[in-house]
Amino acid sequence: MNVDDLEWQARHFGGLPPRMVDLLLEQGHLDLVIRAAVERGEWFCAQGAAQALCRTEEFGRALRVMEPFVATGWRDALWAQADILLRAGRTEEALDLVRPDEAGRASATTCRAFAELLAAAGRIDEAIDLLVPHLDEPWILPVLVEITEGRDRDERMLQLIAPRARSARGARGQGRWNHPFSQAQGLQARVLERAGRVDEAIRLLGRDIAGRHFLGQDTLTAYAELLARHGRLDALRELAAGGDARVVLAVYAQALRDRGRAEEAEAAVREAIAADDWVGHRAWLSATLLRDGRLDDAITVAEPGFGWYDCSNLLAPLVSLLDRPQDVLYLVEHPSVVPHHGHEEFQHHWRACALAGPGRVDEAIAVHPTVVEQRTARPKPTAVTRDENGYSLELPF
Repeated sequence: MNVDDLEWQARHFGGLPPRMVDLLLEQGHLDLVIRAAVERGEWFCAQGAAQALCRTEEFGRALRVMEPFVATGWRDALWAQADILLRAGRTEEALDLVRPDEAGRASATTCRAFAELLAAAGRIDEAIDLLVPHLDEPWILPVLVEITEGRDRDERMLQLIAPRARSARGARGQGRWNHPFSQAQGLQARVLERAGRVDEAIRLLGRDIAGRHFLGQDTLTAYAELLARHGRLDALRELAAGGDARVVLAVYAQALRDRGRAEEAEAAVREAIAADDWVGHRAWLSATLLRDGRLDDAITVAEPGFGWYDCSNLLAPLVSLLDRPQDVLYLVEHPSVVPHHGHEEFQHHWRACALAGPGRVDEAIAVHPTVVEQRTARPKPTAVTRDENGYSLELPF
């Protein structure tokens, strides 16, 4: 076990992936997961086992599982150790373990991690103060909104969001498609909603959508979900019938199902497939049919796209919803399910999950390649000749 292997696992979801680890833990195979962490150096096994042990307040065992990973000096393992200590009630020890120095406070990534730890310890104002200097990084704003949920800090958040939301509203008209705070309008509506100002949130975001004063589909999705949560189905239906159907139709269809109108939802999506055979419509409908226990119908809907470039968008929702291992094997061995464009790893993972289902867990881990095997199998990047400034000297084509 070394830092390079651990970094590779975290970056590529190498080794046994989180979903496989969760499945093993759900079936009571904690000792097996711990053994895989120790014997195979599986990071996601160590992480999953530590979290499971913390849930049963076995903090000492959790720390022992994490020890060999911490011993490598890998930063992520150190943060995991701090999280265990925090859960164990050893707050100051946890914070002191990873408290950033002056150089660390200059890093937005380090400050984010420490702010999340502070928030979990109930020290929310310290967490906010740590992140505010890094608000030029657009991904810090969603973190602030997340950690202040339910903490009575909505007015402060609205003050921080407002100027960035105003800037985002004008970006489209100015041709600034790469505006860094394209998500600010949706975040503003979210904070208004949780502050009890729902009508204001709907009015503000609705005006942005109607005037096309937004940049990305995340703002459109935020508006659709806001309408759905508050029963504004007429406005949502009108939105789904327009040119943004690919973004919002699934939200509308799910809102119908949530209100007992499943047949109407299915009809709306089938109509959309007939008009615009887009992978997203098929993915939503096939997954929904599967939730209703209609496996063959789900495959019929998804099958035309199994060989498409983004076939995983159709296969992954199906497999993740299957409870019976024989159904997983039926799907991954379906004649139309052919791995394309580097999707071979999906079949490795799914077959391992299927074998683990009936208790064949040891076999499931035999069939799954080790971290070393996975790294060896990956093609090595070819060397590129560069000039003294680091730029490639080779032609782009």
